[in-house]
Amino acid sequence: MGRAVTVATCALNQWALDFEGNLERIFRSIDIAKSKGARYRLGPELEICGYGCSDHYYESDTLLHSFQVLEKLLESPATQDIICDVGMPVLHRNVRYNCRVIFLNKKILLIRPKMSLANAGNYRELRWFTPWSKARHVEEYFLPSIIQEVTGQETVPFGDAVLATKDTCLGAEICEELWAPNSPHIEMGLDGVEIFTNSSGSHHVLRKAHARVDLVNSATAKNGGIYILANQKGCDGDRLYYDGCAMISMNGETIAQGSQFSLDDVEVLVATLDLEDVRSYRAEISSRNLAASKVNPYPRVKVNFALSCPDDVAVPTCMPIQWRHHSPEEEISLGPACWLWDYLRRSKQAGFLLPLSGGIDSSATACIVYSMCHQVCLAVKNGNADVLADARRIVNDETYIPEDPQEFCKRVFTTCYMASENSSQDTCNRAKLLAEQIGSYHINLNIDAAVKAVVGIFSVVTGQTPRFSVYGGSSRESLALQNVQARIRMVLAYLFAQLTLWARGVPGGLLVLGSANVDESLRGYLTKYDCSSADINPIGGISKTDLKSFIQYCIENFQLTALRSIMSAPPTAELEPLVDGQVAQTDEADMGMTYAELSIYGKLRKIAKAGPYSMFCKLINMWKEICTPREVASKVKHFFRMYSVNRHKMTTLTPSYHAENYSPDDNRFDLRPFLYNTSWSWQFRCIDKQASAL
Repeated sequence: MGRAVTVATCALNQWALDFEGNLERIFRSIDIAKSKGARYRLGPELEICGYGCSDHYYESDTLLHSFQVLEKLLESPATQDIICDVGMPVLHRNVRYNCRVIFLNKKILLIRPKMSLANAGNYRELRWFTPWSKARHVEEYFLPSIIQEVTGQETVPFGDAVLATKDTCLGAEICEELWAPNSPHIEMGLDGVEIFTNSSGSHHVLRKAHARVDLVNSATAKNGGIYILANQKGCDGDRLYYDGCAMISMNGETIAQGSQFSLDDVEVLVATLDLEDVRSYRAEISSRNLAASKVNPYPRVKVNFALSCPDDVAVPTCMPIQWRHHSPEEEISLGPACWLWDYLRRSKQAGFLLPLSGGIDSSATACIVYSMCHQVCLAVKNGNADVLADARRIVNDETYIPEDPQEFCKRVFTTCYMASENSSQDTCNRAKLLAEQIGSYHINLNIDAAVKAVVGIFSVVTGQTPRFSVYGGSSRESLALQNVQARIRMVLAYLFAQLTLWARGVPGGLLVLGSANVDESLRGYLTKYDCSSADINPIGGISKTDLKSFIQYCIENFQLTALRSIMSAPPTAELEPLVDGQVAQTDEADMGMTYAELSIYGKLRKIAKAGPYSMFCKLINMWKEICTPREVASKVKHFFRMYSVNRHKMTTLTPSYHAENYSPDDNRFDLRPFLYNTSWSWQFRCIDKQASAL
């Protein structure tokens, strides 16, 4: 009897509705798996159509094209003699399900629908799919004619079942089911399933990877078994970056680890494991065996195929490894960089333009683009032909080889310092020096003429000339003058993005990058339709605190010494007049709160689900050493007042890389009104009453 099974899992950079590209990547993963001796291949969730199809799942075209891709897979010699497990939407009795289609040698073995749908945060699966609620129940699924012609099958099993091969038993989970409190692997393991599979569409969040790894390892630590996880990777068309981390675990220990961030479109992990290790591990867990004797059995689909070879005693098996996690600073350096590369190559643009102010946020954004250039050069050095082809197309040079990150940065990245009479020489020098060190094509320009022209039109029409508050104007006048500067910078950013390469005799246009961080968006400390309005924003989901740590990381790892002075300077918008040539305006003074406080407010508001009163109650304990109850009350009320006054700005927020679970992204993650009663009279009265009592 065979005991050593060889299995493969993968991370694929699929793209929503890119059926041709998705099919090619699936084929490549199968070829790699077979070349390494695998007898079973697992792919990511909904890999045939791409996970992020959203409302396209409603369209019959998506179902049709998915089956057409499945037809190509079934009839191909490449899928012979290996069990292939692929993901696609399936319509069964007029209900759409998120399914795994498992097939072998032109025969579909089982269509397994997802039972627990992801429906929190960024996920909206219940909008498009229905969970399969019939546990351990199988029905007949009538195949479309194009599939019948290939398989010779009229119907196949559809439902909650497991596969019984000649040497072992496999059971499938799909993404969210691993995270559910009643995960199927628990009951499946008690019923003798030895290999659990999980096809995921799990996106990156800072500091999240360890949670996924811990869940996989714990799934087999208590119950024994082999756990195989596949995941989507890359940007498949929206704000999320799917971060790979395909893995294979056995008896609570990691056996194989895939990369979390890379520019490889196809990554395949293969491991050979001894089934007897699972059986002996389970043998001494008496509580597990007692529960197993009473378990309700799963329907079994018999498969006349083995994952092992008859004479495999001498076959070497894989040993456990120690999982290496990235630091948060490494995650910021790599995740948004890979997301930017996917967006750049798939949008078919020629590069990026960034308004570089010399502050922390725009400098961090520039560093992420520089990190992307590093990743591109490294991938090409390691022989990645896809990245080389994309780089050549982007720079419009069929012989080009990106070898030096600074030289590549000069070709694909334009930075622009837009000075005004309120800008200091210090920020100008900082921006220029950083641009020199990363290699970007840098532009210096002055916006005063445009500002005067716009304000002049207003003065001609109204007969009034607004003034800054330092010159006797009202706060409304001062704010309007600041906003004019900010909005003119946005207009100029798009003008230069469209025509800079044309002026240099180079074809193509540039994507405009925004650089507002998650805390400023939460507070609304930005001008609507200013430079925060861009095509995409790689730092829009990252806190100021984490960005400062990332800047320090770049100083140490990229030797960008220009960042030292940027780190030490107080954050400022530089929209108000200078005082004796020096900046008088600072962000934290303008906001009436610190960035550290903003991060706390954001986490309590979103993650802890705290309204004004609950936030006050939590903070009087958290801050009891530094604030009185009345001071806490004042801070909480000021935050909610400013948050609600500015919430409307989130409706036009630039699409941002999702990195934090307290993001205020209004698109689909943080669903709130944008017209509030900003007095919060009832809530604030409750706070005041409690503060007085304390």
